[in-house]
Order: sequence, then structure tokens, then C-alpha cells
Amino acid sequence: MDAYLRAIATHLPARVVTNEQLQAENPGWDIAKIAAKTGIEHRHIAHDSETAGDLAFVAGCKLLENSGINRQSIDYLLFCTQSPDYYLPATSCVLQHRLKLPTSCAAIDINQGCSGYVYGLDMARALIISGSARNVLLLTGETYSKYIHPRDRSVRVLFGDAASASLISADGPGAKIGSACLGTDGAGASNLIVPAGGARTPMGDKYPEETVDEHGCVRTAANLYMNGQELFSFTLHRVPELVRNTLAKNNLTVDQVKWFVFHQANAFMNKHLQSKLKIDVSRIPAFLKYVGNTVSNTIPLTIMNCHQQFSSGDNVMLIGFGVGYSWGASVLSWEPIISA
Repeated sequence: MDAYLRAIATHLPARVVTNEQLQAENPGWDIAKIAAKTGIEHRHIAHDSETAGDLAFVAGCKLLENSGINRQSIDYLLFCTQSPDYYLPATSCVLQHRLKLPTSCAAIDINQGCSGYVYGLDMARALIISGSARNVLLLTGETYSKYIHPRDRSVRVLFGDAASASLISADGPGAKIGSACLGTDGAGASNLIVPAGGARTPMGDKYPEETVDEHGCVRTAANLYMNGQELFSFTLHRVPELVRNTLAKNNLTVDQVKWFVFHQANAFMNKHLQSKLKIDVSRIPAFLKYVGNTVSNTIPLTIMNCHQQFSSGDNVMLIGFGVGYSWGASVLSWEPIISA
């Protein structure tokens, strides 16, 4: 039995923060230099009362209303997020009810980040191949902006909020999902982390004290911390090997893959990956400029932005990597999908 990616829908919150706004708010930041390195000019930011679950709900509604799928035929709901609506219950359970899916539908959250879309696709594929499901709704949603201190330029300039919905089915038409390679190295967990707020370091009634690092970035233990240099080194070390292993697992050569859809971390990182892998830049779609790094949403957003360039029969590799550390890649044998 095969599994097919049949449809994708995406959603971006209405509020937009531009580089010009960040510069006006932070006169000491060299936004022009930062933009040249990151490739980001705008990012969509959720309102204070808007959650990752809210964003995913809109994306899910778009898909269900425009894909022709019967809601009652959804067997499994996977929601990939690192910014859940609650500690408990799982946001996927809330979304099952909001989306009016049947009570026979299983629902789980996946606490995964930049590799989350690939992980979710492979979980959906496994559910279908095993016979446990015929139709899986994969949602991704992130509001990293709620973790970011407004005066921490190391992360505020990078991240945006977004959501996506994908339908994976036992029946086509759609893009057939190939074998994935996945990996984890928790030794790098502290290099992209929100230290406080969970059971390990409870917030309690005291809000953590602000600190200023050697680069002038302000944050508390309840804010997102990123060691950019360590993440860069991890990516250049792991991703080329990941690409080679995924090619081998799918019995492909690099020349047989037409498109490489990388996680959209930043332009600087992806340029170095392109150079190290010796892949022509024309085969690597980019979608950073107007949305920033949207974590688990970057791959479906990029597919939605460029899928009209894909032709039937093209092999499309999806490559995710980052927080965890975790990484994953899979190959789609492309056939047109519904862009809801």
C-alpha cells in the first residue's frame, strides 16, 4: 500500500512586522545588514489572543472545505506544534472537536519543530501503510513569537507565525510519499530552547529576571534562546549526510531529484547547504522573504509557493532540520495536489 499527499492549505496571521518597523523600534540594530544575511523582510505575527491552534484551525477549515474530503472519513489527526494552546489537554483533541471530525478519529500532538513536517508525513505514511488509517489530517502550527523577547535581535528578526494542513491518503491522486530518513541528537537540545515554563523549571508566580548577553540581546528564562553558531555547525554537519542517506534509501541519485525543498531557516544557512551539496540554486525553492522562519510550517509554505513549477514525475526531496536536534528528509514522487 502507498500513501499520497493529496492536498495542502496554509494560513498566515494578519499582523505583519516589517524590517522598517523593527528598525524604528530598535535604532541600534543594523537591520539592513541582518536582512542581507537572513533574506527576511517581513514576518507574520499572531495577535496576543491568537494561538497556534487557532491558526491551524483556519488552515484545517480551508483544506476540508476545498479538498472534497468528507470530514467523517478522517481517521487520524496529527498536530505538530511547540507552542500548544495548553499544557493539557493536547491541542489536537481541541482541534478534532472544532473541526467537527468524527469521534472515531484519533488525535495526537507532536512536539517537534523544524523537522516536524517531515516527521509528520512519515508518521502519516506509516499509519496508512500499516492499515491503521486511510485518511490522515496533518496540521502544523507555530507561534514562536510568544516566546521571543522584543529586544532579542538574534531571534526576533528570524521567526514568524503560521499554520498548515495536509491531507495524506491511501488513495491518490496526489504526490506519492517515499521512504524517510530521520535522526535525533539530544546533546544539542540546549542550543535552541525555552528554558523555563515546563516541569523542569516551573515558572511559578515569579517572572524570570531579564539578562543581557555579550551581543546586547535581552531575554529571560521564559524566552527563546538560540545559539546560532552551534545550529549552523550542526546543520552543515548533518544535512549533507541526511540528503545522501535519503537518496540511497529511495534508490535515487542527486541528479534524479529535480527539487530540494529545505527547511527555511535563513538564507545564509541554505546558501551554505546548497554550496556544500553542489546543487544548483535553481533547484532549491526559497520562501523566506515575506514570512521568515515559520518552524514546522516552512516546507508546506514553500511547496504552496512553488508547486506550480513542479511537473508530473518530478522527484521532490523535503529536508527538515533544527531544534532538538532533530532532522528528517523524504521524497515525493510528484503529481499535482489540491492547493486549498
